[in-house]
Amino acid sequence: MNLPSLIPEMILVAVAAAIFLGGAFWDVRRLWGWTAWAALASAALALGFGPAPGLVRWLAVGFGALLVPLAARAASAESLGALLVSIAGWMLVARAADLATLFIGLELVSIPTYVLLALGRRDAEGRESTAKYFFLSVLSSAVLLYGFSFFYGVTGSLELRAVQTAVPTGFAAFDRLAAGLIFAGLCFKITAVPFQFYAPDVYEGNTYPNAAMLSVVPKAAGLAAMVKLLAIALPCPGAFVWQMVLAVAILSMTLGNALALWQDNLRRMLAYSSIAQSGYLLIGLATAMGGVASGHWDGIAAMWFYFVTYAAATTGAMAALEHLGRSDRRLDGIEELAGLGRTRPAVAAVLAVCLLGLTGVPPLAGFWGKLLLFGGALNVGGSARLWFIALAVVGALNAAVGAAYYLRVVAVMYFRTPLATPRAEGGRGAWWIAVGCALLTIAIGVWPGPWRVGCGTWRAENQEAAPMSRLEDRTPQDSPQTKKTATPVCPEPWRGGARQCSFWLGDAIIEDASDNIVSPRCEFVTKLRKNLQ
Repeated sequence: MNLPSLIPEMILVAVAAAIFLGGAFWDVRRLWGWTAWAALASAALALGFGPAPGLVRWLAVGFGALLVPLAARAASAESLGALLVSIAGWMLVARAADLATLFIGLELVSIPTYVLLALGRRDAEGRESTAKYFFLSVLSSAVLLYGFSFFYGVTGSLELRAVQTAVPTGFAAFDRLAAGLIFAGLCFKITAVPFQFYAPDVYEGNTYPNAAMLSVVPKAAGLAAMVKLLAIALPCPGAFVWQMVLAVAILSMTLGNALALWQDNLRRMLAYSSIAQSGYLLIGLATAMGGVASGHWDGIAAMWFYFVTYAAATTGAMAALEHLGRSDRRLDGIEELAGLGRTRPAVAAVLAVCLLGLTGVPPLAGFWGKLLLFGGALNVGGSARLWFIALAVVGALNAAVGAAYYLRVVAVMYFRTPLATPRAEGGRGAWWIAVGCALLTIAIGVWPGPWRVGCGTWRAENQEAAPMSRLEDRTPQDSPQTKKTATPVCPEPWRGGARQCSFWLGDAIIEDASDNIVSPRCEFVTKLRKNLQ
């Protein structure tokens, strides 16, 4: 990672510093809003002409351009500066090539988020929600850093490319411990079970623009870090990691959708929806690690495609609700939307499109996202096939459950008698962002091909060789070294039966399914041969 490739991030951080400094002397919100948007446009130009644009960095700039106008009307200069820094952190995570830079990028997302939440609402409820997020975020960062220490101890390197080819000797238990701690720390970022319990209170205790930011920015950074560390960099994680991801995906989908059914507060409902959506996203990660890594059912591409659809629909819904509110009072209850299809039909239509997109109704974008995720799970072969069939079935059932609370809101808007006409004092910025997100949800649904192809470039951007979770795709010719006695990446022998798993031994592959053992001089080969007999 060279310095010119970080020019977009440097632009955002420099402009954020200027906004912090200028906001202390001049309280001109419109000026700082346009300055923040100009910084994102400049970062986009630098990204387009730079050496390493990258899918996730483009997503960061794109959704940053949506979040800045949404927050600019009521936000202070400090809030806009913090938002730019968090976008820069998201981009840095996507570009990170070592553990230190990756952790700095994640903290550049987390620390400005504390500032945004603290400045969003300054009443008792807002302070309580900010304190909850702060302490739990600090705890998750500590767990993540502890996992990084084990990761470094196992591989002996901070560089992710060096980690890919690292050959630990006898540290399988620490390998799993590192993966578990890293996954636990990142689950907080993406609001996945069991680290999701802060989300409803934090969403309810803050503004819609801040809730939209929490729904998109930390989740994207956490997903990018998960893919880099667990699906690409971790040497030969075995079945343990994808089983862990699969279990968390099922729990997140089920718990999020089940609790969202009981919510009457819109912000809490969307918080539980975000938890459920994290479960759907983890289906793609589990699929990529469990068997399908490329082709039409690439789990990573499906995950990023679904993230785009989720982020667009969620941001649009939050923007529409922000537009309907008043300057002195938020629109919170589902019942407050009664008859909105009659009193404000345009806003009701936009909100309905976003909610139906989250539901997965064709031909909107969410349908294709869920199709790619569930289809990828159904196309996993080998001994893990039944696990992933069950995952796809649970995902489909949860999609049906999720449709209940999304359609409930749509029914209230169109089939209930109006109680009052919402004042809609949220500003034109929120309205146009809502319209843009609704149109994006429709456009992706009508024309998903280019978006699917674009999301499929993520793996190529972050990996020169095949991922360690798909070792059966590698051949002995992949190694730059000549034949010699190999040291195993996975020293733990698999016991019993024809498991379809491969162990990369530096210059040789051992496949226990066919007992095709290469490099018999390796001590581990002898142990493995005894266990296979």
